[in-house]
Amino acid sequence: MTATIKLGQMAEFLGATLRGSAEKEITGLATLQEAGPGQLSFLANPQYRKFLVDCHAGAVLLKAADAEDYAGDALVVPDPYLAYARISHLFDPKPKASAGVHPTAVIAADALVDLGASIGAFAVIESGARIAAGVTVGAHCFIGARCEIGENGWLAPRVTLYHDVRIGQRVVIQSGAVLGGEGFGFANEKGVWQKIAQIGGVTVGDDVEIGVNTAIDRGALADTVIGNGVKLDNQIQIAHNVHIGDHTAMAACVGISGSTKIGKHCMLAGGVGLVGHIEICDNVFLTGMTMVTHSITEPGAYSSGTAMQPAAEWRKSAARIRQLDDIARRLKHLEKRVGEVTPNSKASSEG
Repeated sequence: MTATIKLGQMAEFLGATLRGSAEKEITGLATLQEAGPGQLSFLANPQYRKFLVDCHAGAVLLKAADAEDYAGDALVVPDPYLAYARISHLFDPKPKASAGVHPTAVIAADALVDLGASIGAFAVIESGARIAAGVTVGAHCFIGARCEIGENGWLAPRVTLYHDVRIGQRVVIQSGAVLGGEGFGFANEKGVWQKIAQIGGVTVGDDVEIGVNTAIDRGALADTVIGNGVKLDNQIQIAHNVHIGDHTAMAACVGISGSTKIGKHCMLAGGVGLVGHIEICDNVFLTGMTMVTHSITEPGAYSSGTAMQPAAEWRKSAARIRQLDDIARRLKHLEKRVGEVTPNSKASSEG
């Protein structure tokens, strides 16, 4: 069903300054290039300002400076992208689950499921689990023994929680995510690997989002901990006993080795890798594909590796990189010779 919202209602919802008709009806969202008369768009990136000229949107979310040169209806806000994020939920077509338990779900006799929760088809909830009010457990989810899910959580179909996973309030977990799998812990005995029992759990704070096919391993002794407001993209690997601070965000394919601690308000771009047993302080930004091999104690942006370049140029650069060790030795030899020659040259000039 398509939502219909008047511009005046949107302005009130956002605390925006309305420029145009309060009665104009908006039925959806679209980009500046594609929006039609019944849709709302936004300008967040200055690179897209050129599309305002021919924009046919019913209204546009704009900063005050951009609104001065725009002839159409507008909602003027300090941060158009943040305003778009808020308004997007009003047009979200995601189905809302009704409270109740599907007849095919399997729930242990001593599991506690609030009457306001929704349990989907073929879901399994094991002994001692606790499901709070407003929680949605999608079809084919598995909730292990003694797990806890706080109020208004949403688990997409096929989420797996091993035993002793504790989830805070308003947590979103996408399909295929696995929380509480056994960490990669083995001891070597004369060339043979002996398994270490992973007896910790996983603790997830409030307002966390976990992407598709992301894995968060249980702790070896203490819990693996995900702080409040953490946002995790798809296909991320978080090993045992990792601690992630509040409001840190990670893009797809990040890999974090065991017992690493990451601070608050950090951002890890796609493909970042971290070795184990290191600490990253608060407010650190790691650019894509960065390999972190030691602790970071100062806030800021960090990178490693080389950026893309034409293949022919890259081959030349790679050849030079292979020669660096030899160049360093030759430079050291030259510096030593210069140090030996300079005193004699000075003495000759004075003579």
